Amino acid sequence: MGSPITVQKVATLTGHQDCVYTLEPGGQPNIFYSAGGDGMVVAWNLDNPEQGELVARVSSSVYALRWLPESGLLLVGHNQNGLQVLDVAGKKIIKSIALGGGAFFDIAHASHLQKIYVGATNGTLTVLDSQDFQVQQVKQYSTKSVRSIAVNAARNELAVGYSDNLIRILDAETLALKLELEGHTNSVFTVVYSPDGQHLLSGSRDAHLKVWQTNQSYQEYASNIAHLFTINNIVFSSDGQYFATCSMDKSVKIWDARTFRLLKVIDKARHAGHGTSVNKLFWPARVNSLVSCSDDRTISVWDINF
Repeated sequence: MGSPITVQKVATLTGHQDCVYTLEPGGQPNIFYSAGGDGMVVAWNLDNPEQGELVARVSSSVYALRWLPESGLLLVGHNQNGLQVLDVAGKKIIKSIALGGGAFFDIAHASHLQKIYVGATNGTLTVLDSQDFQVQQVKQYSTKSVRSIAVNAARNELAVGYSDNLIRILDAETLALKLELEGHTNSVFTVVYSPDGQHLLSGSRDAHLKVWQTNQSYQEYASNIAHLFTINNIVFSSDGQYFATCSMDKSVKIWDARTFRLLKVIDKARHAGHGTSVNKLFWPARVNSLVSCSDDRTISVWDINF
């Protein structure tokens, strides 16, 4: 049976001089930011995708960005000096927050609590106030890296994926440990809650995609060998009907969020996809667009027709 989805690449965005590690939505539905190994933070507009605008340059690799909608500021997880707060409109770093722990793989934001969570390679999870950026708490449940952090506001929980193969479910306010989810056999690179909060999806270096039921004490609901190599990122469409995964195997895959069935593979052979690891995805509010970035230094914009 053929896939009901057609995919077309509509733009290849170039300008980064090293691997592109992260993508982050901006203040408007058509704006997003990218950053990577070259330390450049670039703003892009989907309405005119070829024209990237350099908004900041930092002195080392950036693995994580986080947009703060309330203040219109962008957090830059800088691999040497901690966190930098970027005023994108003024194109200037307005604050640098020194955090120990090595590189930062993810930054999450719980707007309902006015908290920011930063995960580091030494396993620490640092909580900052999203208003004044003061450090409120530092917690370390493992000496292995924190790779990914997801917030479930309705349940007031965090899901944190670690390089010790575990996912830890924490109280979002106190960081108290509620559960440890075992199932992956390698580093957990990505965790994301479904928009309705009913499921937690995780992807790992073991190439497995796992689905956990939040209202059933995070029981494992499904497990899939979804890719050939590490799953780097999982992202949901804004309407919650689909999700996409990307991998070190150079492909992007689109899935049905109700049945967890694979719908489409986007790769180099069939769609002029990426030539190396696909690191991060951004699914804009317009459901028929998907953006991916790669070690090949490019960002691809895809038109997806359901």
